[in-house]
Amino acid sequence: MSKQGDEHTPYVVMTVCTGNICRSPMAEIILRKFFEDRGIDASQVRVESSGVSDEEFGNPIDRRAQKVLKERGYELPQDHFAHRISKDEAEESDLLLPMTADHMRSLLRILPADKRPAVHLYRSFDPDLPKPQPGHESDIDLADPWYGGPAEFEVAIDQIEHTAPYVVDWVLEQL
Repeated sequence: MSKQGDEHTPYVVMTVCTGNICRSPMAEIILRKFFEDRGIDASQVRVESSGVSDEEFGNPIDRRAQKVLKERGYELPQDHFAHRISKDEAEESDLLLPMTADHMRSLLRILPADKRPAVHLYRSFDPDLPKPQPGHESDIDLADPWYGGPAEFEVAIDQIEHTAPYVVDWVLEQL
């Protein structure tokens, strides 16, 4: 059940933010749960996360992100290790989900042209949002909670949860 037709190779979804400590690990955890709730396990779809920067290299998930995830009932991985996406990781991913237009541009710079169609802004799957015009992709950026407080983390997790079922539906259509 994968893109290559090899039923032993999982489809890989990579969520991407800046430092890999807030938005992308939140999206990874939430998407993984949404796939599990649909009966899809890691042997079929593997969800991972990374950042476009190495400034948080080795750090755990931000404590504020951990708090909002726990409050919503998500299990936190004990082995999260913030890291910058490698060219190999990007090329091996079937779907790359940057949280913002800036993250998308960073990914596009490291990918060969034939792999660029695998990059989709996370919130582009939300049918309630208009499709942004070229050059205005940032209109659907996922909120950045880093400089905020609990309210900003609530906005970010709301946006991630709202969009997750649409991402899952799209991936399942690809399998």
